[in-house]
Amino acid sequence: MHVSFVIPLYHCLDLTQACVASLQATLPAGLAHEIILVDDGSTDGTRAWLATLRPPFRVVLNERNLGYAGANNRGAALATGRILALLNNDLVLKPHWLEPMLAAHRRLGTRAGLIGNVQRAARTGAVDHSGIFINLKGKPEHDTSLPPRWMRRLRPVRPVAALTGACMLLARDLWTQLGGFDENFRNGGEDVDLCFRARAAGRVNAIALRSVIDHHISASVGRKKNDEHNSRRLALRWRPELEQLALRAWCWDFLRREWSGTRDPSECATALEMLLYAANLRRTPPAFARDQMHAAMNREFERWAQLLDGPAAGPSAG
Repeated sequence: MHVSFVIPLYHCLDLTQACVASLQATLPAGLAHEIILVDDGSTDGTRAWLATLRPPFRVVLNERNLGYAGANNRGAALATGRILALLNNDLVLKPHWLEPMLAAHRRLGTRAGLIGNVQRAARTGAVDHSGIFINLKGKPEHDTSLPPRWMRRLRPVRPVAALTGACMLLARDLWTQLGGFDENFRNGGEDVDLCFRARAAGRVNAIALRSVIDHHISASVGRKKNDEHNSRRLALRWRPELEQLALRAWCWDFLRREWSGTRDPSECATALEMLLYAANLRRTPPAFARDQMHAAMNREFERWAQLLDGPAAGPSAG
C-alpha cells in the first residue's frame, strides 16, 4: 500500500515542524509513502525550512493564497498513492493512529467513504471530535462523545454523517470521482460537503474510534472569519439532507422538553410517532417534526440574510 499524506501550510512553522516530526515518528515500519507539503503563502520562515527537505517530502509553493480547499486540491493532484491522508499542520500524531484508520477503510471495502478519527484538544486533552452530527438548527456540529472503552474494542468503526478534514483518509480514486474539495468554500464547510457527496455516491463515512490524535484547534490565521458564509453555502446545497439528519435528534429533544402531564389522544398519537421514529422503529418522520425542522432552517436562512445581505434582504429560503 502506498499512502500520500497531504498537508497544507499557512504560517505556524513551529506547529508544522512538530506535526511533521510526529508523522514521521508514528508511521508503520516499511509503509510506502510520500509527504506533500503545500505552502499557501507563508511569510514566517516556512519556505526557507521547506527548502531544506528531501524525499519522501514533496513541496508545492502556491503563488497566491488558495485557502484550505485549493491548497489540498493542488497537493492531492500530485499524489501517487492509492490512499490519500489529508492532515492539518497543527496536529500532534500519536503512535498507532494510522493503522486503525487503514483498517476501517479495508473493513468497509467498496463502500468506504471518508475515514476520520478521534481528536483531542492539545491544550486540555478533552475530546473535540469523534465525528460530525447535524444539530437541532440543521447545522453541522462536532460530536464530543465516546462510547465506553469496551464498546470501542467491540465496535471500533462508527458510521457518521460527516467528519472533519483536519485528519481524513480516503481512496485517491474516490477523491478523483468526487472532484476533491469545492473551492467556493473558504476555510470551512468543504469537508462536510465532501462527506455529503460521498454519501450521495453510496459510500459510508466512518470514524476509527481506536485512532486518537491531538489537535491545536483552529491555529491557522483567519480560520473562522468566513464561517457564516460557508454555513449558508452548505445549507443551500444540502438543505433536505441536513433537515433529515437532524430529525431524530429533534424528536428526542421535543419529547424531553414538551412531553409532560396529561395529553389528549391526538397528542399521544403524535408523541408515539415521534418516539418510534427517534428510536429507529419507524422509517417515516412525523409530519409535525418535519414541519418544525423546516421552520428552524427557515429561521437560520432569515438570520443569514440579515447578517450577510443586510436588513433590506428578504428570506433566502421558503
